[in-house]
Amino acid sequence: MTVHETSGLSDLDPGRPLVEMRGIVKKFGETTVLDGVDLAVHPGEVVVLIGPSGAGKSTLLRCINGLERVQSGTIRLGGEELTYSEKHLNRLRSRIGMVFQSFNLFPHMKVIDNLTMAQQDVLGRSKAEARERSVQLLERVGLAEKAQAYPDNLSGGQQQRVAIARALAMDPEVMLFDEPTSALDPELVGEVLQVMRGLADDGMTMVVVTHEMRFARRAADRVVLMADRGIAEEGTPEQVLENPTSERGRAFLAELNEG
Repeated sequence: MTVHETSGLSDLDPGRPLVEMRGIVKKFGETTVLDGVDLAVHPGEVVVLIGPSGAGKSTLLRCINGLERVQSGTIRLGGEELTYSEKHLNRLRSRIGMVFQSFNLFPHMKVIDNLTMAQQDVLGRSKAEARERSVQLLERVGLAEKAQAYPDNLSGGQQQRVAIARALAMDPEVMLFDEPTSALDPELVGEVLQVMRGLADDGMTMVVVTHEMRFARRAADRVVLMADRGIAEEGTPEQVLENPTSERGRAFLAELNEG
């Protein structure tokens, strides 16, 4: 079963952006973090955001699902413009899955219950339906045997894979990943990236903030380099990571290579 079959993405027009941001300005107090940013993400596309710390990558991601309110500009999901009413935000967020640096699992609940709760409360699925879907997704991320475990008994990589499964359980149209491997020990990074590569191969629309350049090269359709409150460069992984045309892009890659 592919991502498209489980989330209704087959009904989307591939020629129309699923996520569209125009003229986005975001400030924290007097500090401008994003200044006139334009970004479009099409159905089935994997866009990886890279750049130095403080470039606004995570802020941009959080603006997409309304966790951060923009000062100006428009954000659309599937052609529907984001507003900040509670009803609209709840509906919007039901269409977007987000995976954070921290796993945000409920420690007092078993893994299977972490996955089923929102399906029942938000999607209105029966307990049996939610459980069946949860088991499918735990199998997908390689953790079927951990369904009855508590999060504290899992490794960091396993917890992050559960967090991915939990987000997928809501059948999102797009998945947002905010540095999903940054809190993990190096030996656990690969298992999470493998799950993400599988999602990319299955056609899930994804926007990923990461410093994992190998993932960007392997999975991204487009790499967006952010710097100086905006987008400095974007293109295929080969264009941006191997032959950057901007001075900011060359400087960032030089810093990576030195590291």
